[in-house]
Amino acid sequence: MSDLFSSTEKDGVPVNRPLADRLRPNRLADVVGQEHLTGPDGVLTRMIASRSLGSLIFWGPPGTGKTTVARLLAGETDLAFEQISAIFSGVADLKKVFEAARLRRTQGRQTLLFVDEIHRFNRSQQDSFLPVMEDGTVVLVGATTENPSFELNAALLSRARVLVFKALGPESLARLLERAEEAEGKELPLDEEARAVLVRMADGDGRAVLTLAEEVWRAARAGEVFDAEGLQRVAQRRAPIYDKGQDGHYNLISALHKSVRGSDPDAALYYLARMFDAGEDPLYLGRRLVRMAVEDIGLADPQALVVANAAKDAYDYLGSPEGELALAQACVYLATAPKSNAVYTAFKGAMAAAREHGSLLPPRHILNAPTKLMKESGYGAGYAYDHDAPDAFSGQDYFPEEMGRRQFYDPAERGFEREIRKRLDYWAKLRRERGEDR
Repeated sequence: MSDLFSSTEKDGVPVNRPLADRLRPNRLADVVGQEHLTGPDGVLTRMIASRSLGSLIFWGPPGTGKTTVARLLAGETDLAFEQISAIFSGVADLKKVFEAARLRRTQGRQTLLFVDEIHRFNRSQQDSFLPVMEDGTVVLVGATTENPSFELNAALLSRARVLVFKALGPESLARLLERAEEAEGKELPLDEEARAVLVRMADGDGRAVLTLAEEVWRAARAGEVFDAEGLQRVAQRRAPIYDKGQDGHYNLISALHKSVRGSDPDAALYYLARMFDAGEDPLYLGRRLVRMAVEDIGLADPQALVVANAAKDAYDYLGSPEGELALAQACVYLATAPKSNAVYTAFKGAMAAAREHGSLLPPRHILNAPTKLMKESGYGAGYAYDHDAPDAFSGQDYFPEEMGRRQFYDPAERGFEREIRKRLDYWAKLRRERGEDR
């Protein structure tokens, strides 16, 4: 076996370790798929060369090498390596790790503390890292699959640099399979199409592609070569229906959006289910449903945005698979709601006007006059307090004088917007009457 990989023996006796564990690189330069971090000009390569390693947050999907890179960083900077998981650790565990790190420091050695799933620690637990980071007791390397901006304390983020790990592309996954074949001393019993399907099944996860390769080797009889259908039967899983960054992804999200817009809950559910089945991030789908609520329903049903947001939060709270039902419920609600893009269209019109007339001052009568000079200059003069007027409506013009009144919002005659249109028509009538009186 190449010396790129970890040994598979202990005291001369082969150890039955998973292939993904046996193929962990022994050098940072041999990490696959993260060349922007570990390549010759990568961020981590430069840090090591400068002998200056600060605390870091690794953000990226599962199986992209976060744990491996942390371990290699410790080795290449001669730091003691400690690893804990936020899933299984509590305050008592943290105290033990910190005490051990302090003891090492008195002996002249610093500790690299790798915290997997760091976002699962609560706010007070995250704060407990701050003192040992500040006094140099540990170099913290936290790993998370969630957006650090939302899941980690600002104080923690201000003391650590966030590095993004990318999902492994097909070429990187293919390289891992080649390494696996080199390590095993035999080729995968797959035809060309099945090999491509295996890469798609892994969906950017290096650990997954090696685990799948092990399953194939275990299942194959002497001389047997699997085609794509045979692979799926052996692996008991389907290949993702699309790559999340490619056409299939955009085709399905477009179909889902247009089905909701077209008030077809059955088609909308079908495309939602296809995206779940393909392994799409449910929170991405939740965000898209929120967008549909504001773009295609708007004020025709003001509850649409509330429902979509609540479904997104429910998924975030429940996780998969229970939370998927909340997104499905929101999908059906949006598809069956009255539709209006009036606010969407009005906003685009207002943005265009803002770009064209962005230098104009509002009329002086609606500007505050906190100083004597501003009062003398006419700021606030003639302003009518709407609550003092009949119907709490003064009918004043609020646009810059050079523009004149504009209409951007034209509510639909559907749903709640029908009521809004009645109000606007009534106020327009009062504006005309009061304008004639002045």
